[in-house]
Amino acid sequence: MPRHAVPRIQVLWLVLTGVAALFSLLDTPFPRLAPMQNLPTLAILGAIFWSLRRWPLPTSAVACICLFLVLHTIGGRYVYSHVPYEYWARALGLPSPAATLGLERNAWDRLVHFSFGALWVHPISVWLVRHKGLSLSLATYISVEFVLAGSALYEIFEWLLTVFMAGPDALAYNGQQGDPWDPQKDMAMAGLGAVVSASAQAIRLRLRADL
Repeated sequence: MPRHAVPRIQVLWLVLTGVAALFSLLDTPFPRLAPMQNLPTLAILGAIFWSLRRWPLPTSAVACICLFLVLHTIGGRYVYSHVPYEYWARALGLPSPAATLGLERNAWDRLVHFSFGALWVHPISVWLVRHKGLSLSLATYISVEFVLAGSALYEIFEWLLTVFMAGPDALAYNGQQGDPWDPQKDMAMAGLGAVVSASAQAIRLRLRADL
């Protein structure tokens, strides 16, 4: 299979995301757990670069992947349960997210799971259309199914990983915050994000067809 040069703007997206993952580990408040969250991001970025040389994608798709990884990187730095977005909102003079949305727990993990669905539908569907010759409607459907399956597999992986960890570390890594239905809610958020993204893509195509 021929190799292609990855556009500079896409390389920049990947490099900046990798730098963010590395810097997230500096002076992290959770030095035992944060590397387990964010070091794999570097391997993922390397795999994406390798893939782009064989299966080029538009910059919009690469940007979606990198934005998701940046959100994950922020969560990983604070092992999700302790992301200080309330402090950030106060510093910017913004309303409290918890008070505005009625949140009873740190919801950064919900945001990232939603973003997994919302930001991966476009890259997956574009890849299937460009490199597998699928119609966009079928590719979009498969991308939603990919998100649902990927989210479920991640929750299973997370459970298996914590089986072998010490009790306090397992609870901190899992980030359930006392919610026994946390895995199901995370998967639901990913599914919701995928459906929202797929619907937006369908509406955009319909509007273009009507022009």
